[in-house]
Amino acid sequence: QVQLVESGGGLVQAGGSLRLSCVASRSIFSINAMGWYRQAPGKQRELVAAITSGSRTNYADSVKGRFTISSDNAKNTVYLQMNSLKPEDTAVYYCKATLLGLKSSDDYWGQGTQVTVSS
Repeated sequence: QVQLVESGGGLVQAGGSLRLSCVASRSIFSINAMGWYRQAPGKQRELVAAITSGSRTNYADSVKGRFTISSDNAKNTVYLQMNSLKPEDTAVYYCKATLLGLKSSDDYWGQGTQVTVSS
């Protein structure tokens, strides 16, 4: 199992930046993939960015060129650097960890952190 704790959300004006952090309770070397998702009111949760244990990254089209996902293995932490924020980026942002087994996979979620971008 793995516990995840997010931080770094807040209120920012359009065009501003925030950095979200997700601290895992175990070495992220042992986690197959970690990702950031977001959920706006009345909308489904969507993938924002993901990073694998091999450091491959994947981004939603809506954030490419503005957001960067990275990891610090020594701190068991994954970051989401968000630049040029837009009001439509407003959502609760969740961190997810995926552990792959021989026949199945398990997902673990953090509690979420609110990001609000004002126009």
